[in-house]
Amino acid sequence: MDSIQVSCVLPVDPATIYRDWLSTKAHTLFTGGAAKIEPFVGGKHSAWDGYIWGETLELESGKRIVQSWTTSNFPDGAEPSRLEINLETDPEGCKITLLHTNIPDGQGPEYEQGWQDHYFSPMLDYYS
Repeated sequence: MDSIQVSCVLPVDPATIYRDWLSTKAHTLFTGGAAKIEPFVGGKHSAWDGYIWGETLELESGKRIVQSWTTSNFPDGAEPSRLEINLETDPEGCKITLLHTNIPDGQGPEYEQGWQDHYFSPMLDYYS
């Protein structure tokens, strides 16, 4: 299985990123793809018009979100990957670090670039 870690500093506080990541409306707005999120442990989530789906596994208010995460590109029968979102105060706002593990073999580089292109870049535009 592949694992990746990516980070970005966003010009907003960690509490805002935490709230918005778990908001159907804000998640849709900051990525540009339709999302649906139940903002509680055990809640289901989907993003990018159903390309991504999973369940929220752990929440630490304003600091950490852990979700199972599957995409339509995963091979048939693949287990969900695990996404850990860590939020830290930074002099310029919030440092967001994504630890994405249990990715099907060979797909890590694709998702590493995907986080940059489909999350961090549009989030920088949204919060700037």
